[in-house]
Amino acid sequence: MTINLNDLNKYLDVAKEAALRAGVVLKERFRKLCPSMIDEKAKNDFVTEADKKSEEIIKSHIWSHFSDHDILAEESLAVRNASPLLWIIDPLDGTLNYIHGLPSFAVSIALEIEGELAVGLIYEPLRENIYSAIKGQGAFKNGTRIHISRSNTLSTSLVATGFPFRIKDIIDNYLKVFKELFMHATGIRRGGSACLDLAYTAEGIFGGFFECSLSPWDMAAGALLVKEAGGVVTDFDGGNQYLKTGNIIAGSKGVHQEMLKIIQEIFKN
Repeated sequence: MTINLNDLNKYLDVAKEAALRAGVVLKERFRKLCPSMIDEKAKNDFVTEADKKSEEIIKSHIWSHFSDHDILAEESLAVRNASPLLWIIDPLDGTLNYIHGLPSFAVSIALEIEGELAVGLIYEPLRENIYSAIKGQGAFKNGTRIHISRSNTLSTSLVATGFPFRIKDIIDNYLKVFKELFMHATGIRRGGSACLDLAYTAEGIFGGFFECSLSPWDMAAGALLVKEAGGVVTDFDGGNQYLKTGNIIAGSKGVHQEMLKIIQEIFKN
């Protein structure tokens, strides 16, 4: 199908409007949750009333403009219409942070067109930061162009990661990777929001990021941001199947190469 830049800008505008509306709810309910507003979907995997309301707002806003588009969202997994356009939504990335009052969480919205990421937006409500990207048009923070870190080696880079709480059977290999990176990088940070880690990587704060067993809504918008900021994004095999495998490495070219080498050596079996 033919999509022009005007269409892509319109999709990005709608994503921004949806994220801002959802952000109002997230800010209103931050540090005001009671236990009855929190459910445990699986061990250490939580959802709150804020997640659900945020998702409802985003989906409704998108469908009010594009009723025939498909939507894949974390809390409802709703997909319909078999459209070539698929919105991938995380209404609240960093739910555990949100529950405990840690001010590190975001809304992530991406659009795939015929299986290719075309639009990405990450909104950080408490700081009012909007990260956005359109394929082929660069990456931006609050309207200003951003670029991947100039650091091209682990030894000069701060690296981000997330703990694989969903698949703890790989924890031994993960810790081996963590140790290797710890020995080579300037430092390692675990913020608790994969989409923000990717946004900060696109912005050049982190030289690289890796995580295992993520879901598409954790990565989609952030992956596009990193690529449009001049970075490299792959799965653990060095391919482009990270949205399917859930395993992602992102960063500047040099940092990505070093991280990929370490991860492949440890995970080879």
